[in-house]
Amino acid sequence: MRLAIFDLDNTLLAGDSDHAWGEFLVMRGLVDSVRYKAENDRFYADYCAGTLDIIAYSEFVFAFLAQHDMAWLKTLHDDFMRTCIEGIMLPKARDLVESHRQQGDELLIITATNRFITEPIGRAFGIEQLLATEPQQVDGRYTGKVQGVPCYKEGKITRYQQWLAGQGKIFTEAWFYSDSRNDLPLLEVVDKPVAVNPDEVLGAHARRLGWPVLDLRG
Repeated sequence: MRLAIFDLDNTLLAGDSDHAWGEFLVMRGLVDSVRYKAENDRFYADYCAGTLDIIAYSEFVFAFLAQHDMAWLKTLHDDFMRTCIEGIMLPKARDLVESHRQQGDELLIITATNRFITEPIGRAFGIEQLLATEPQQVDGRYTGKVQGVPCYKEGKITRYQQWLAGQGKIFTEAWFYSDSRNDLPLLEVVDKPVAVNPDEVLGAHARRLGWPVLDLRG
């Protein structure tokens, strides 16, 4: 069996769903617009620079989830999908996913963005298997804390290895498609790393090592 792994933000999407969620909350008037936008933008800048404190950022995002019940959050996320996500789902990304599906490859998304935001997006691409940063739940509500190892940088390797151990199957080849310098640890582990509209650091690294570079936006 072969495995195709996809990063989500700025890879399958023409944007960052985590940052977009914060902008959506501001747009809907559900948070303090000035303070929340400033913090959301600061964390995103840290992510792009490869310096993000993933626990601090996750707890910033999860604090809002912890204030509301699951049913209302689902309704809100449905609105978020229609308003912010459907328009940035790249057609060429859909084609890439479908190409791997038609070849019989196993499909997996590995993303630093949390499961609450990303699971419905993964399903919209027809990908059911997801490794994401996990928001802790107790008695059917979010607590505001991170559960387990965040799915970020080297944490993606840890989560990936845990996932592999539970699969009970051997993959003869594994692709990983990503845009970000933050994914270099996992890109260097898989058989077939592919840079997708890469940032400056990943692009230079990919060219130096002769990795394929894809443009899913052109």
